[in-house]
Amino acid sequence: MKRAFSESMPMDVEVLSMKLAEYPDFFACGMTLLFVCALAFGAKESSTVNNLFTFLNIGVVLYVIITGAFKSNGENWTLSKEDLPSGNWGEGGFFPYGVTGMISGAATCFYGFVGFDCVATTGEEAKNPQKAIPIAIVASLTIIFLAYFGVSAVLTLMVPYYLQDEDGPIPKAFEYVGWPAAKWIVSIGAIFGLLTSLFGALFPLPRIIYAMSSDGVIFRFLGKVNPRFQTPVVGTLIAGILTAFMTLIFDLKELVDMMSIGTLMAYSIVAACVLLLRYQRSDVDEDLDHSTQDSLWKNIKEILIQIFNFRRLKSPTTLSGGIVAWEVLIFFLGSLALTACIVHAEEPLSNSEPLAIFGVVFFSVCLLLIMVSIGLQSPSKKELSFKVPLVPVLPGLSVVVNVYLMMMLSVETWIRFGVWMAIGFIIYFGYGIWQEWRLLRFISEENRRAAREINDLFSISKSVPTVLK
Repeated sequence: MKRAFSESMPMDVEVLSMKLAEYPDFFACGMTLLFVCALAFGAKESSTVNNLFTFLNIGVVLYVIITGAFKSNGENWTLSKEDLPSGNWGEGGFFPYGVTGMISGAATCFYGFVGFDCVATTGEEAKNPQKAIPIAIVASLTIIFLAYFGVSAVLTLMVPYYLQDEDGPIPKAFEYVGWPAAKWIVSIGAIFGLLTSLFGALFPLPRIIYAMSSDGVIFRFLGKVNPRFQTPVVGTLIAGILTAFMTLIFDLKELVDMMSIGTLMAYSIVAACVLLLRYQRSDVDEDLDHSTQDSLWKNIKEILIQIFNFRRLKSPTTLSGGIVAWEVLIFFLGSLALTACIVHAEEPLSNSEPLAIFGVVFFSVCLLLIMVSIGLQSPSKKELSFKVPLVPVLPGLSVVVNVYLMMMLSVETWIRFGVWMAIGFIIYFGYGIWQEWRLLRFISEENRRAAREINDLFSISKSVPTVLK
């Protein structure tokens, strides 16, 4: 198909710094539309198919790891530079392109760790979501890590890294070691794996569209549930057609980079939200706010005292929650600055130039002080069935690592990400925020109306004894 379409319908051009595919991929577009229709018109049936594909996928992964282990050669991890052919193949050894090359590859390959939103978005369908969702996420994360780790290790032990085939590395590896039968088993299994991945990416689509339209963030007609299929058919089909169109015309690597940067940003936001929610006052916390709450914000002395919680408050307050919110924002911006220094000033840092070293040290100290300040604030005492451990260190470290991986992606990917975000902001600030404001105003009016009715009933109840008397 690739050869036929490349010869008959070539379209190797760029749009908005985004490279179009060499040819229109009608097969991938058709498969995407097929899965979208399955999600829109039959959730139960599509779940059964997904379970079948998943079991086949795991079976193929285990087959690759077990059979490939018999053909492993440890010398492929200890190659010297003299053993390498001519070309840009790095330095050999276990890290042929160094730690920087490994991190750059991890940033691109982060797409392997997407799909956990599928677990979170089906929370309303779980019997005990408080317990089931954390277990499901941790278990799936562990399985996925072991699968990628096992296949990657076996693959690079079977075939030297400079002989890996970019288009089909696993089948070519079995062909390289002289096992053609295994090549076909893996190739057929890879198709099921791709179908599982595609379905897993599209599975949360109807739920996310329904939730966003219900909140008024996107157009409400997109979330209208079809009474027969019990899914938001219109929204799912529109989003699916957009997805299929991007699949049809855009280059695969550009889409992978876009998905990686979007996923890294989403995970960074989740980590930041853990910090925000952990230090906000809840209903079960003691109310330590003073009646002159507004004056606290205007009093610089009170803010400076609370930054490091010198009064040793045991419960969060409005002031401490606000300080944490600002510190999380500054921490995110500081992470951008620190990782930009590390990535884009790599050569000055290796030459020990004072300005580059000062920038890294300065931003590192700032981030450390912010973490200390957040850690000194009193967390909420609200009991949860699952809490992220080692707060604020773990979420803070997550933000820094995610932002660092984002910095390792190309400038063109950042430009496309900015354009995509701008479209989202236009929709939100042009439509969504006004719908949310109208919804809040409606709720407020309903609350006032209910309060008036309660007061009327209370007045009537007080007059009843007088009437009876």
